[in-house]
Amino acid sequence: MAKPVYWVSPVGGFDDFDSPIRDEIIDGRTTLGGQWALMTPQSWRKWGVGKLGLGLGQRYERQADGKWLKVEG
Repeated sequence: MAKPVYWVSPVGGFDDFDSPIRDEIIDGRTTLGGQWALMTPQSWRKWGVGKLGLGLGQRYERQADGKWLKVEG
């Protein structure tokens, strides 16, 4: 069984596109010249490259203890 992977940097109240962060974040590549951003699912649908994985992005969910667990990508 793989060891859990957690986001280690601080997560503020808003993503890089000023959308409020709730229980899910995506650290992913955007369609804006290949730049990366921390995004909510709503921002990801608008600005993300459409796929997650190596070189594309990862999705994290907030756990009951406040940590962000990687769940995809």
